[in-house]
Amino acid sequence: MGRTSVRTAAVVTLAALFTGTATASFGATPEEVNTPIPIDLSAGRYIVLLDEAPAATYDGGEAGLAPTKPAEGDKLDASSRDVQRYSNYLEDRQLDVATEAGVEPDGNLTITLNAFTANLSAAQAEKLAGTDGVKSVVPDEILHPDAVPSTEFLGLEGDTGVWNAVGGVDQAGAGTVVGVIDTGIAPENPSFAGSSLGEAPGAEPYLEGNTVVFAKADGNTFRSDRVTGQAWNNDDYSTKLIGAKFFSAGAAAAGFDFADDFLSPRDNDGHGSHTASTAAGNHDVPAAVEGVDFGTFSGVAPAAKVSAYKACYVGPDPLVTEDDICALSDLMSAINAAAGDGVDVINYSIGGGAATTTFATEDAAFYNAASAGIFVAVSAGNDGPGAATADHASPWYTTVAASTVPTYEGTVALPNGFLAAGASVSVPFGETVTAPVVYAGDAAAEGAAPTEAGLCFLDTLDPALVTGKIVVCDRGTNARIEKSQAVAEAGGVGVILVNVTPGSLDNDFHSVPTVHIQSTFRDALLEYVQGTPDATATLHGENITGIETPTPVVAGFSSRGPMLADGSDILKPDISAPGVAILAATHNAEGADPTFGFKSGTSMSSPHVAGLAALYLGERPNATPGEIKSAMMTTAYDTKNDDGSTNTDPFAQGAGHVDPTRFFEPGLVYDNGPADWAAYLQGKDLYDFGVEPIDGSDLNLASIAIGSLSGPQTVTRTVRATTEGTYTAEASVAGVDAVVEPASLTLAAGATGTFTVTFTKTTAEPEAWATGFLTWTGPTTVRSPIAIYPVTADAPADVAGEGIDGSTTVEITPGISGELPLNLSGLAPETLQTEEIFGNGVEVPGHSGNETSGDGDGYSYYLVDVPEGSTLARFDLDSSDDEGSDLDLFVYRVVSPTDLQYYERFQSASASADESVVLTEPTAGTYLVEAHVYSSTAPFTWDLTTAVVGAEGEGSFTATPNPLPVTESTPTSYTLS
Repeated sequence: MGRTSVRTAAVVTLAALFTGTATASFGATPEEVNTPIPIDLSAGRYIVLLDEAPAATYDGGEAGLAPTKPAEGDKLDASSRDVQRYSNYLEDRQLDVATEAGVEPDGNLTITLNAFTANLSAAQAEKLAGTDGVKSVVPDEILHPDAVPSTEFLGLEGDTGVWNAVGGVDQAGAGTVVGVIDTGIAPENPSFAGSSLGEAPGAEPYLEGNTVVFAKADGNTFRSDRVTGQAWNNDDYSTKLIGAKFFSAGAAAAGFDFADDFLSPRDNDGHGSHTASTAAGNHDVPAAVEGVDFGTFSGVAPAAKVSAYKACYVGPDPLVTEDDICALSDLMSAINAAAGDGVDVINYSIGGGAATTTFATEDAAFYNAASAGIFVAVSAGNDGPGAATADHASPWYTTVAASTVPTYEGTVALPNGFLAAGASVSVPFGETVTAPVVYAGDAAAEGAAPTEAGLCFLDTLDPALVTGKIVVCDRGTNARIEKSQAVAEAGGVGVILVNVTPGSLDNDFHSVPTVHIQSTFRDALLEYVQGTPDATATLHGENITGIETPTPVVAGFSSRGPMLADGSDILKPDISAPGVAILAATHNAEGADPTFGFKSGTSMSSPHVAGLAALYLGERPNATPGEIKSAMMTTAYDTKNDDGSTNTDPFAQGAGHVDPTRFFEPGLVYDNGPADWAAYLQGKDLYDFGVEPIDGSDLNLASIAIGSLSGPQTVTRTVRATTEGTYTAEASVAGVDAVVEPASLTLAAGATGTFTVTFTKTTAEPEAWATGFLTWTGPTTVRSPIAIYPVTADAPADVAGEGIDGSTTVEITPGISGELPLNLSGLAPETLQTEEIFGNGVEVPGHSGNETSGDGDGYSYYLVDVPEGSTLARFDLDSSDDEGSDLDLFVYRVVSPTDLQYYERFQSASASADESVVLTEPTAGTYLVEAHVYSSTAPFTWDLTTAVVGAEGEGSFTATPNPLPVTESTPTSYTLS
């Protein structure tokens, strides 16, 4: 097989010793390592992505098909002839690929992804994964919605408010369309009321046949075909609700039962109507909840149009999120449709947990949507307050944390002087409820677990101990309103709902009068209730403490950074917005009265930012997503802690709380767009755009993050002035020296200036985040959050040396001073693999018979054993034809040498001839290695070599000197022999 030279694999790790402190460690992770992806190879639904660019980013190259990618700063006109022709071409390509594999697509995406969706057998999925022109075959996933008026709190209302400044509520967001991807919409709700659609072109939306047409402020046209379905007809569209579609094939393929939802755009959950009305609902809509009048509320951009894209469905129990479903393929279809229709803004209050990459399938779709000029607001997630829990790490959309606004309050009062204000709408204003008080955990019914009773589960409370009393219920596990139901059914007359950990305070409608208070009061509350004979409590229908509740406070549930994805060079969340106890529209049956409700979550904060983007675009129709995001971030202000002190944590609040009273005049803008995002992805080896890569920290965002600082590092930024003048910089990061050059910029309006910030660690501890701000002071104040992560050492992922007894030098930059022990695992020979697996009773999933011999469709298979305690496993594919061949490498951890069902898959499938997969600390077991000849232009040979470093290693492997004397930030080296 061509090559005969001997190579070895080795592992070396670095550990720092500090006098008087614990030992810290640093592991250099090879660049080639691939994150394990659990695989289910049974028949299922898949998204099949093809190589060609979708319409949003196609820049030409196909004969007879003009480029469709919009010019920098422009937006995609999805209704143009060129886009339609290119979309038709992509659909034909998708059909050809599918037909060759014997697959019938059930959906075609051409705007934000070049992909089709289909139900595949295991064999079809495997065949498509190796088909020429197929980029990847992605298993469908199931995601879930992230669940004084906020508009007044944001400064939108009143004579001096933002709405008045842009010409009144009739102009707030005028000429824009907000697309909401969610659980659907309730068309009867007055938040979405509009006139009937006519057929005469004009300023209002109109009909061309069955298509709603709307001339937008940016000069482009929104066009969306009307659909019908269960409890939904063409009369549900109006001059306000100009688009509504639904996508359900993925949910159906997952076996979802639609008995409790509608196969139509109609909302049967309330989440979608709530987010849509928050972002762009009509102005001054009267709202009553459970018969209680709460006055009126408004959407953030009341003059904007709404287009709903239903991709999420609710199960039989609306209080159990696991019953709900948002299939990834349906979500991708919704994104594609929203971009194809021509929306200006997308709200995506849907999440899948902490982000592990900045370029997953949905990130790629939104990359293309943002490249088409669409502003995308996404929820950060509701998994806080723990660190590294936030979703949506990509830089091209705006990730939103949730914070509090002044809300309807009540007070818990005890005879000992205890007073605690909390959320309450179920104790009438000005009224009180006084009664004996008991802790639910001390009132368990016979046979009920005290822990469940403490949470006020249904049927867990003893009526003999609860009747006539106010009951203290712990928050958690079961629904909040279920707790008051349990108390009411046991004869209780009131509830004190108390958080066990920091969290939101929610205005729910309870079965008995209820006040929801924060966890900081729990100990004192229980000390009195459990330790006082004949204890009593009083619930007041207002805040009588005399202490104003601090706002805005980042909600305890709001997911936090840092983002651990792709080197942590992106700071998230980006911004905070109202997301606790938000009043807005909910769902209703066809023909039934509209409903309203209070909801909390980053699902509620994200549409506030989506609405603000529409507001911005109503004034500046051609503003880019990067400009809008920058303007929001640099004009934000700090949130507060529960005690009223200032919160400056960028991993909780991002740049701070959004301030629409300032964001139209940001002073300086950090512009970034598709070219910048491509350079970022190129630098992270996440996608090959063929562009010059940049360091992730140099992406021109209005925030700065360095995920690994071992020595001085300089980042570069460019700003564009919206207000002329001289701006002076001040940068401050705890324990890190930050120097801005030049320290001042004098710019005319529209002019740009470039500056650098050099960061050098001083007193900051390694392996801990240091945060701060960069602030430009001039005609206005322009502030950016900073997060820096000093490390013990910055070491190369790979080094190479030749010779049986040779040596090589390894250069590192230490982040500490002292002695750095070098921990060696040893050597292992690299083995040339020559024994393929053939048919002979060993069945490879997706293949049969001689197809595995390598002489059919270019597949060859080998088995490699990785013993217990191995520290590294390396698999290399090397072609003799580096110019004309393209090979791919797949490594599977399988059950056994005869049972080749996969536990995990790792791959290296670039456009090059040579591929490599490196696994550190691999799981012991049998690995199936697949070499795939993707394409070639001439006869050639290739080698597959493997190396496994065992627990003790082999040979005489040394590092000199060891330990290595190091000085912080001073590059040094050691010798491996």
